[in-house]
Amino acid sequence: MSLLLQIIEVDTLVASQILTDPYAFDFPHLGAVGASLFPMRYCHGFKLEEASVDAIQERLSNGSLNSVKLLECYLERIYQTQPYLNAILQFNPDAFSIAQKLDEERAHGKVRGPLHGIPFIVKDNIASKDRMETTAGCWALLGNVVPRDSHVVHGLRKAGALLLGKGALSEWADMRSNNYSEGFTGRGGQCRSAYNFTVNPGGSSTGPGVAVGANLIPIAIGTETDGSVINPAQRNAIVGIKPTVGLTSRSGVIPQSLHQDTVGTFGKTVRDAVYTLDAIYGVDTRDNYTLAQEGLTPKGGYAQFLSNKDALKGAVLGLPWESFWALGDAHQIAQLEELLTLIKSAGAIIINGTELPHYKTIVSPDSWNWDYGTTRGYTNESEYSYIKVDFYNNLRDYLAEVNNTNIKTVEDLVQYNIDNFGSEGGLPGIHPAFGSGQDGLIASMESKGIMNETYFSALEFCQRTTREEGIDAALKYMNRTLDGLLVPPDVAQSIQIAAQAGYPVVTVPAGTSDVSGMPYGLAIMNTAFSEPTLIKYASAIEDLQKSSGTKCQRTLPEWRGYLERNLPVSNYWYGNSGHAFEIGTGGYVLAEDNVFQNVKTVVGDLIYGLLFASPGATENNVCSTYLGRDGEVNGFSSWGFLAGRHWLLL
Repeated sequence: MSLLLQIIEVDTLVASQILTDPYAFDFPHLGAVGASLFPMRYCHGFKLEEASVDAIQERLSNGSLNSVKLLECYLERIYQTQPYLNAILQFNPDAFSIAQKLDEERAHGKVRGPLHGIPFIVKDNIASKDRMETTAGCWALLGNVVPRDSHVVHGLRKAGALLLGKGALSEWADMRSNNYSEGFTGRGGQCRSAYNFTVNPGGSSTGPGVAVGANLIPIAIGTETDGSVINPAQRNAIVGIKPTVGLTSRSGVIPQSLHQDTVGTFGKTVRDAVYTLDAIYGVDTRDNYTLAQEGLTPKGGYAQFLSNKDALKGAVLGLPWESFWALGDAHQIAQLEELLTLIKSAGAIIINGTELPHYKTIVSPDSWNWDYGTTRGYTNESEYSYIKVDFYNNLRDYLAEVNNTNIKTVEDLVQYNIDNFGSEGGLPGIHPAFGSGQDGLIASMESKGIMNETYFSALEFCQRTTREEGIDAALKYMNRTLDGLLVPPDVAQSIQIAAQAGYPVVTVPAGTSDVSGMPYGLAIMNTAFSEPTLIKYASAIEDLQKSSGTKCQRTLPEWRGYLERNLPVSNYWYGNSGHAFEIGTGGYVLAEDNVFQNVKTVVGDLIYGLLFASPGATENNVCSTYLGRDGEVNGFSSWGFLAGRHWLLL
């Protein structure tokens, strides 16, 4: 046989394995921009991108699609984007066999509900009794065996939903470090937002938020102690529902604080997120907090409260301007005001100045800070004073039920991270994603779980000033009770107040920054177990957005900086006021149009992070070579200086 014939024969044998047209579904075309960078393939003739649960269910019902094919299509999307987004921490090896059984049920006339055959993921601190790990993203818990499904996973399985895998998160749900890279875990690496790879993707439920926002999955669940559902939802242009503490069980969830932990839902629409909520809420004897919902939840679930824009006629909504809105980025607030005008045009009454009575005391004017009481000099008024104690005790109780692990206490965890500091950053200044090491875990360890006078005083103060003397008080205006408070969730302090209260919040996509490309939301909050009201008005606002064609709604990701791999990710600060900050070792930050307080920089010392900022009008061309324009000037509200220049940008 001649050499030419041998080559032809070999080519024929491998031809089916050769990718002849790599663009654009399999490899993003270098130089392309916007949503076309990672186009989503049709799923057996069906446009799966942006498809709602109802639209998917229609295809499943008419037989043009089944759960196995649907799973294949979502996995194809994940394989396409996983090397870039890193949103999925682990895949369920039994997913296809589960899909086959759900298809068999459907073929025999059994459809469990709107989620039958619909894939979902859960944050990797939510236990599933299967062949997947539950580790909070850390190496320390690898190989542990949980005793049972978490209550929420059981509910979704029972509803017919298909568990595809575990989503990425911020390690230990942001409990381990106070200076860290949001969305990073030792076990999984850095999860990034499809909207902008170089900035904070939102967390700590990062993977679920990113996955739903980038059309990797239709629905997901995450957990929130303080912002960890609402933040990733609004930063990935999706709907997030953070329920009242006690509406969804925490049994089988790696805890932080039973006073504030709750399991929430993600979807691209309010309806999809509500379908997911309907599957997971309810009383659970393994979580006593859920007993509080008896008599306060609706028969027939929450989907019955979904509405359209007509529901806004006569609605009375409060705007706590000085409490929260005044702290927001001016460009973002201006766009949100356009949406508020649209809501008013639909017949809603929006009352400005419905403030929380103690906002000057309990709301940090700088940024989110769960130790703000201590910052003010009062540890007995700080959320962190009880969170760190709760974590010590609640984690010990959780680990007592887990088998096949040597990690049983916070002390064990701290020591593991020190022993493995290279991968787990157990010491400060070692790992760029954990700039402060594990100071959060150490603070919890040092508390020894002792519930002393400071603990109880802080808990009482935070709950009182955010509940009856907080949100509840703001809801009572003149002689009427408002239907809800509208807040900008990108002002994280607003979500922090609801977290301390244990009250529900729903956020809907409300626009995208022209500067960073990152989305932001509009949130509505109310008192305990007011989910029917929040769902009614959130879905009404969503319907108004879609029917009006306003730009103040969900947009597709533009995949900005998809080749960048900066660590930590929080490296662009724009339009902030009064921020005190720290840049982690080896970090690089570009700052524009900020007003800083109490800040000094030493640029050029690689032991510390580098700040690229224009300190005045005469030097606002510092980064022009790299930005293609002059940087916007930063200022100071008290003292400070920005020293030096450096050639290395981001």
